[in-house]
Amino acid sequence: MTDYLGQLLAFGVGELGDTMGIEITEASPGRVVARMPVAGNRQPYGLLHGGASVVLAETLGSMAAALHGGPEKAPVGIEVSATHHRSATSGYVTGTASAISLGRTLATYEIVVVDDEGRRTCTARLTCLLRDRPGT
Repeated sequence: MTDYLGQLLAFGVGELGDTMGIEITEASPGRVVARMPVAGNRQPYGLLHGGASVVLAETLGSMAAALHGGPEKAPVGIEVSATHHRSATSGYVTGTASAISLGRTLATYEIVVVDDEGRRTCTARLTCLLRDRPGT
């Protein structure tokens, strides 16, 4: 698993994750943590865009599902939902994906996003289908 974790971290968070400035700080099959700057991810009123929180959530849950499934499986998000509790206007938000259910074909995570003061800004849930990777 350690080699696969290294491969995933080297692969990164994808083009959108890079654009959003997402930085992974901790990763395991049951828990992935990352932070994202608010600056550059705000809507016209100066608040963190709700879609940015969802991008962070799906990125974290998908990475955790990839770690759970291992190199033979490819996680594909099949359901995501989010509740936005409060706004963030500056600094960073930190997301923590925690496993709810880890099965053979499905992995579900709760993702909690907090601001720099530790106040919850968003709660999301992501379910990924674990598909066989082509060629395995």
